[in-house]
Amino acid sequence: MKQLLFRLSAAAWLVTPSCATTPPPPTPPRVPRVVLVHGIMETGNSLNYMRRRLEKRGFDCYIPKMTPCDGRGGLENLAARLKEDIDQHFGAREPINIVAFSMGGLVTRYYLQDLGGAKRCSQLITISSPHNGTKAAWLYPSKGAQQMRPGSPFLENLQSTEKQLGNMPVTSYRTPMDLIILPPTSSVWERADNQEYPILMHPLMISSKRIINDIAQRLEK
Repeated sequence: MKQLLFRLSAAAWLVTPSCATTPPPPTPPRVPRVVLVHGIMETGNSLNYMRRRLEKRGFDCYIPKMTPCDGRGGLENLAARLKEDIDQHFGAREPINIVAFSMGGLVTRYYLQDLGGAKRCSQLITISSPHNGTKAAWLYPSKGAQQMRPGSPFLENLQSTEKQLGNMPVTSYRTPMDLIILPPTSSVWERADNQEYPILMHPLMISSKRIINDIAQRLEK
C-alpha cells in the first residue's frame, strides 16, 4: 500500500506544472550607431581611418556616399539623399549619432533641422565645418559652394532653424591653421561645445588620434 501511494505521489508531481518560471535571456547591449558624413570633393574614403578606430571601440559605423560630391545640386539635395541612405541602412527609427566633416556638417544640419532627423539623433559632432561660411567657397562655382559663402540664405536658414535640435549635445572641432575654412573661426558655432586643436591642415583633422579619441569618449557617454 505504501509503495502504491509513493508511486501515485511521484506521478502527480511529474504532471503538476512547475510554478518556477525560466528567466528570459539577457538583452544584448545596444551598439551605438554612428553615421560618418564626408566633405566636399570626397567619396567617404577619407573617413575610413576614423571608422576603423571607432569600430574597434565597439561602434557600428556607416559612411554614406553623397553625390554629386561637389554639391552642384545644392546642399538640400545632399541632405535628402543623406536621409534616404541612413533610413535604408539603419531603418527609419533606430537612434543614431552623426560625425560630419567640413561641408558634411552643413548637410547634416539641414537633415537634422529641416528634414526631421533631429528626432532620432542622439548627438552631433562636426569637424572643421563652415558654420558661418568660408571665403574659400568663392573659388568654386557650384550651388553647394555658393551656399557655403558667408551670409548665404542657406546659412541664414540653418541659423533660424537650429532650435529644432532641442537639447541635443553638439560639438564643433576646429583648427586655427585651417586654410579651407576662412577665417578658421568660422567653425565656431555658438550652439556647440567648441574644441580647438592645433592641427596643421584641414584634411588632417579627421585622422588626428587625439580628436578621434575625444570623439569616442563623447559617443560613449
